[in-house]
Amino acid sequence: MDQYPPDSGNILAYEDRTSRFFPPAPRVPRMPGLVSGDTGFMDDSEDSFGELSNSSHQRFNILCSGDKDGSICFSIFGIFPIGKINIHEFSVSTLLMDNQVTYRLLNASICKVALSKDLCHLIVTCSGELVEQSVESRDRHIFGHGLLGLHSLVLNTSIFWKRKNELHQVAQQASNIEDLTEVIRASLSVMCKQWSDAMHMFHEKFDSLSSLIIDHGLDSSPQEEFLSLLCGARTSPPLHQFLVSSLGEVGLKRVSKAVSNAGKELQLIVLDHLQPAAEIIGFRMGELRGLSRWRTRYKVIGLDERLIDNATEKAGMLLVQVERFMMILSSAVQQFSNFFSWLLKCIKLLMSETSDQLLPFNSELVIIFLRFLYDQDPVRQLLELSEVDHNIEIELETMQKIKELVQLGGFSDSEYLQRTMAKEFQQMESRCSHSEG
Repeated sequence: MDQYPPDSGNILAYEDRTSRFFPPAPRVPRMPGLVSGDTGFMDDSEDSFGELSNSSHQRFNILCSGDKDGSICFSIFGIFPIGKINIHEFSVSTLLMDNQVTYRLLNASICKVALSKDLCHLIVTCSGELVEQSVESRDRHIFGHGLLGLHSLVLNTSIFWKRKNELHQVAQQASNIEDLTEVIRASLSVMCKQWSDAMHMFHEKFDSLSSLIIDHGLDSSPQEEFLSLLCGARTSPPLHQFLVSSLGEVGLKRVSKAVSNAGKELQLIVLDHLQPAAEIIGFRMGELRGLSRWRTRYKVIGLDERLIDNATEKAGMLLVQVERFMMILSSAVQQFSNFFSWLLKCIKLLMSETSDQLLPFNSELVIIFLRFLYDQDPVRQLLELSEVDHNIEIELETMQKIKELVQLGGFSDSEYLQRTMAKEFQQMESRCSHSEG
C-alpha cells in the first residue's frame, strides 16, 4: 500500500460552494441514553473526516492498495474509491523479432504497489507465472512454459493527472454525500427506536383491556368500548376496571408523557439532523449534475449524466417524504394528546373528582384516533426499514395531480408517495452509489 501526492506546490483552487448556502453539515444524532463521553471517539473520527472531505484547497492525493488476489484499488484522499483493476490474468502484447507476442501473468498476487509522484505511472511488484501465449486456432489457446517468480509491471495511470481537478471535485462532493447519508441512516434508526419505545409503553398499558373484555365474556373490541363511552353509554365493567385500576390517572399521565416526549424528540431530530442532511445532499447532487453535463471532461471519469439525474430526483423525493413525515407525526402526536385528554376526563368522572381544570378535547379526533391510530402505527411504518415493502394508499385524485405535474417538470416517478420514507431513503442511497461509482 502506498500514497503519493503530486508536486508540493500544486494546490487546487476548486471552491466548494455548499458553505455559501448552508450551515455546517449536521452530525449523527446520539442514541438515547448515551452521554457525550460514550461517543467521544466517534466524534473525533467525524472531525477528522470533516477536515479531510470539506477542504476545498486540500492537496490532491490518491491512495492505492493491492491484495493477494491481484486486485488494485484507488481512493482519493484515501476515503473515496474511484476505481479497481485486477491483474490476476494480466496480458501484455509486445513485438519480438518482428512478431507480435502476447504474455500472460497467471495467478498474480500483489506484493507492493506505488504511484509515481506525477500520478502517471503505477509500479506493481507481484508474484505469479509469466507465460507466452500462442494461438493455434481461433478457439484454442496454448500456453508455453512459464516463468514463475517476482515480476514488475508499469501501468499507465496518466488519467489521474490529466483529470485530477475533475476527480477532486467529484470525490469531494461524493464523499460528503456519503457522510450525510450516514447521518440520515442513523437519524432513522434513532427515531424508530424512540417512537417504538413510546408505542411499546402505550400497548403495554392498553393491551390489558382486551384481556379484561375476554375475562368478562363480552364480544367487543377496545375501540368499540371506548366509542360506547364517548357516545354516552354506561361504562362496561371491563372498561371501568381498566380505567380505574389497570391504567389509572398516574399510568395515563406516564404514557401520555412518553408519547409526547417521543414526538418532540423526533421533530428535533428531523429539524436538526435528517432534514438538513437531505437538503445538503440535494444541493450537492445538483452540483454533480452540473458537472456531469460537461461530458468531454467528466464522462471519461465515470460521471454519467443520466445516472446523476436519477439520483438527483431521488434526493428531491426524499425531501418530499420528510415533509410528509413531519405532517403525519404532528397529526399523530396531536391525536394521541387529544385521546389522553379525553381519557383523563373520563377517569376523573369515574373517580368522582373535579375535571373543570382539564384540557378540552375534540370528540371527532377521538373517533379518528380509535379508527386509524389505536391499533395502527403510520409513524413507524414510514421509519422502519423492515416496512420498506409497505405500500401507502394514495387517493386517486392525488395520484392524478402527481401525474399531471410530470408534464410541468415534476418527478418522473409518480409512485413515490406510495413508498415509505425508509424505502425512499434506500432508493436514494442506491442511486447515489451507482451514479458516483
